[in-house]
Amino acid sequence: MTLSTRSTSEQLSSAHDRVYRTLRTRIMHGEIAPGEALTLRGIGHEFDVSMTPAREAVRRLVAEGALFLSSSGRVSTPELSNERIEELAALRSLLEVELSSRALPRAHMALIDRLQAINATVAEMVSKRDAVGYIRTNLEFHRTLYLRAQAPAMLAMAETVWLQLGPTMRALYGRLRRTEPPQNHKLIIAALKAGDEPGLRLAVRSDVTQGLKLLVA
Repeated sequence: MTLSTRSTSEQLSSAHDRVYRTLRTRIMHGEIAPGEALTLRGIGHEFDVSMTPAREAVRRLVAEGALFLSSSGRVSTPELSNERIEELAALRSLLEVELSSRALPRAHMALIDRLQAINATVAEMVSKRDAVGYIRTNLEFHRTLYLRAQAPAMLAMAETVWLQLGPTMRALYGRLRRTEPPQNHKLIIAALKAGDEPGLRLAVRSDVTQGLKLLVA
């Protein structure tokens, strides 16, 4: 490989990674509605990249379940069936309850202080009716706790579930019309302070499934 070829390859890889990470974050945080179409031309124009990095980014997101590719070639965010929502809610419960349990022995006061600070921001986003801000800070609350589990493979699986649920969570937020932050966050923090593993597992399970159950009611 010549220096010029290597440089071009690195530029394409860098562009693809930038497009992929930005779109992935948008989808996870509910910035794109369920069923919204994306085009390679539109992605390329927005990010000022050629079709190749745009296509590679979309291909990765389709593989992760964040985007849906129809038989006609149309790319869109998924519109989840009730059965699919129930499946992903069950996965959240299994993975996140286990992650929280593993995090508990390493839950020092600095972590608890950090979670309380994040939860204050969650409350602020609720008061502002900022759906995307709410989803982003809510996931930050969970991720901050789960990082203490030191189980990167399990956390990566949980994030893939969040990614698939992102647009649906945005739709759910509109239905909930929240006026205060999730009560279960306070229960999670209280259980961490008390070293109460059964209480922590129950609070996490309730937090990650209660809202989703409203969508399939």
